[in-house]
Amino acid sequence: MTSTSSDAFQPITHLRHFDLAVPDFDQQRTFYSEVWGLTEIANDSGIAFFAAEGSPEQYVVRIRKDQRKRMDLVAFGAASVADVDELAARLGTADVPLVSEPGAMDTPGGGYGFRFFDPDGRVVEVSADVENRVHRRIEEREAVPVRLSHCVVNSTDPAGLRDFYARHLGFRLSDTLFSQHMGDLMYFMRCNPLHHSFAIARGPHVSLHHASFEMRGVEEYMRGTGRALRAGTRLTWGPGRHLAGDNTFAYFHDPHGNTVEYTTELAVLEEDLWHPGRHDVDDPQTQDQWGTADPMSESVAKEQFNDPDVLFEAPPV
Repeated sequence: MTSTSSDAFQPITHLRHFDLAVPDFDQQRTFYSEVWGLTEIANDSGIAFFAAEGSPEQYVVRIRKDQRKRMDLVAFGAASVADVDELAARLGTADVPLVSEPGAMDTPGGGYGFRFFDPDGRVVEVSADVENRVHRRIEEREAVPVRLSHCVVNSTDPAGLRDFYARHLGFRLSDTLFSQHMGDLMYFMRCNPLHHSFAIARGPHVSLHHASFEMRGVEEYMRGTGRALRAGTRLTWGPGRHLAGDNTFAYFHDPHGNTVEYTTELAVLEEDLWHPGRHDVDDPQTQDQWGTADPMSESVAKEQFNDPDVLFEAPPV
């Protein structure tokens, strides 16, 4: 529920999709459909949309052909058209630059939304009234993503970005990763009882850290991981099980070096009772409770730095 109180206004309900631009459009399309297990629902004039079979979202990934690699945007859902309008008005009052004013959307499922730049310069889309996609129950041992789980970004000012998403979009802090030597390294943010739909990592530049896809269960997660390995996809970390969020992880690079993750069993919180924790990354249990993944190191961390993103420049569509 939302409120007219600035402290209680929580317009964001969930993560919808993340959008990428890449030079090799066909190679990227092949990866997300044939290797990663998503379903291409539309492909027109150098833009392709991919759905997760278990999700009511029209699409969870959009791929656009461009000479420059970039993350075009990250998209969130809102509870109502009224919340979209109110959020846009509040951001305008706070001098947050809008990319577009609220209005009808010309993407699969339609809806009503707008876009803005966050303080790092990435594009954020918020929408409501998007038509649900006809989806289905993922069967046992079917190793395809159920839904998009979460999106993590790199920031040179993670604390400032955390405060922006909390103040303006109503995200709540679930947990923090820190190092005794480097300070806070990652903030896990939620917009519903799931432990995190969005997270912010400390990085050397602004970029996509990783996007994560929820599998039906551990069996399906392992089968999907095996399929990606057999296809020659580069595994950068995992399989393992994080402490914060209690979810499994297997990180891969897509053909353009973006990190994508298979996960499952992300914690669902009792929000009224939850108190954010602080977890030391130098404790092996923090990064991997199972002890099956390589220990976190500088070289492992660098795998998720990605290339510097295109900032304060909206994608053409």
